[in-house]
Amino acid sequence: MSSPFYVAPEQQMKDRADFARKGIGRGRSVVVLHYADGIVFVAENRSQALHKVGEIYDRIGFAAVGRYNEFENLRQAGIRYADLRGYSYDRTDVTARGLANAYAQLLGGIFSSGGEKPYEVEIIVAELGPGAADDQIYRLTYDGSIGDEEHFAVMGGSADASAEVLRAGYADGLDLGAAVRLAVQALGSDAGPGTPVRELGVDALEVAVLDRTRALPRKFRRVAGPRLAALLAGEATTAGNGDGNGSGDKASASTTSPAAPETSLGAAGTPTTSAPEEPGQAPGPAS
Repeated sequence: MSSPFYVAPEQQMKDRADFARKGIGRGRSVVVLHYADGIVFVAENRSQALHKVGEIYDRIGFAAVGRYNEFENLRQAGIRYADLRGYSYDRTDVTARGLANAYAQLLGGIFSSGGEKPYEVEIIVAELGPGAADDQIYRLTYDGSIGDEEHFAVMGGSADASAEVLRAGYADGLDLGAAVRLAVQALGSDAGPGTPVRELGVDALEVAVLDRTRALPRKFRRVAGPRLAALLAGEATTAGNGDGNGSGDKASASTTSPAAPETSLGAAGTPTTSAPEEPGQAPGPAS
């Protein structure tokens, strides 16, 4: 009787990682970076129906590359997680850090499991803070690894080449127009140094911002059409216009509780709530 076929765990993890990276590498890149009044998301996306960038909660945005159905499931699961936590306890308990931890648990569990293929996705979760120093950008990879990014983050098949352009051109305090133009230049430089920069027009871009100057509680808004064209051309624009609705609507009601238990995403992306913390403990982000 022949012995069963054996694959070393190291080889199995390497094969799964290679599989996920190949899927991610086929997608166009996404750039997320700080600017003077918030955080801007710029993606190369010619589809008018499928979004790579979306809203999770009042001050939290989401961007992704890879297989659309997989990262769309993650986005919707993140919205349910945020709504459950914000509605049950307090809206301030919903943080990008807690959401990133929940995503990391879900992605890490799927990657380590031998029963299903790894997700072919990379995602970014960004949160707008009270001030520029409080803004957060978290990048998560297919295996659940989290990176706390400073100034900017880029992901996708040409991430390395785009990151070089961002490192050379980024400076603190960029206005929105300068930030968008730098991101578009980085996306168009995906072929590497010494090659012509691809021209990307309004119809090839998906742009959104978390705008600190916006008076509404929901800081996410999309930038498209004439306003985006003006930013690309370097013309001055009036702040505050644009559609504030993201990819998912939020519950407006909220209640306050003295202690918020940890909430996580289940295997199917459904939020699950653990037992409450001991009385007197301060609420903390999910882990």
